[in-house]
Amino acid sequence: MFKGSITALITPFKDGTVDERGYQDFVEWQIAEGSHGLVPVGTTGESPTLTHEEHMRVVELCIEAAKGRVPVIAGTGSNSTDEAIQLTAHAKKAGADAALVVLPYYNRPTPEGQYRHFKAIHDAVDIPIVIYNVPSRSAVDMTVDTMARLSKLKNVIGVKDATADLARPLATRLACGDKFCMLSGEDATIVPFLAQGGEGCISVTANVAPRLCAELHNAWQKKDLAEVDRLNRRLFPVSKAMFCETSPGPVKYGASLLGRVSADARLPICEISENSKQQVRGAMVAAGLLN
Repeated sequence: MFKGSITALITPFKDGTVDERGYQDFVEWQIAEGSHGLVPVGTTGESPTLTHEEHMRVVELCIEAAKGRVPVIAGTGSNSTDEAIQLTAHAKKAGADAALVVLPYYNRPTPEGQYRHFKAIHDAVDIPIVIYNVPSRSAVDMTVDTMARLSKLKNVIGVKDATADLARPLATRLACGDKFCMLSGEDATIVPFLAQGGEGCISVTANVAPRLCAELHNAWQKKDLAEVDRLNRRLFPVSKAMFCETSPGPVKYGASLLGRVSADARLPICEISENSKQQVRGAMVAAGLLN
């Protein structure tokens, strides 16, 4: 259902509030640069520190700006099942193509609790659901067995896999079948992920290098492996730099260097250090993203 370079959008702020015009301009630029899809209010969009009203407004702004040109997968996860249902219902009403639902963080539910959480959302809202498995942030990992069980539900259509386990995509493909959509959540390992059965990436790096990221996926789909290798080598240092500190600090700074948005983030995410700024700038210059 989804493939290619899908940008995990940053949320720009101005004077402490969401910069609505800046956000929609950023969405327009992403589409013009060739991004294959958009994810508003994921972790990169600072969903933990947006109010529910802001969260829903950002989803609406993204859908309004995209105008159906590329799919919008709205972040709707919460560690409260009831809140996740409310956010997912709003995404459906707003016109999102799918919901990206993270595993409940901090609660650390058992496999049965994970299954019931996603099934409750599935049963409450008729919208395609992409499971977001990111153990480094949620402190819980969904096993392949649990994912296979969930994949039998009509609207659980795929996963954003941020485990960095490169055996996982093949194991997931074998367990969940060929129709299950497998998207990476790790820019630096995207090529081996694709080689193990993946179909795309929900990308942080695409915030600052949307055209290059899209071109890499276009080349992969055309089986132009020499071009894939060339682009991967060019993008790899950028992807590493985007995580030199806690995301989205580095990527918001990178986007500010391009003059696209402010680098401002909400506490507890703060301005990155001077050393990190040098790393981000250096990687972007080396990749030809900055003069």
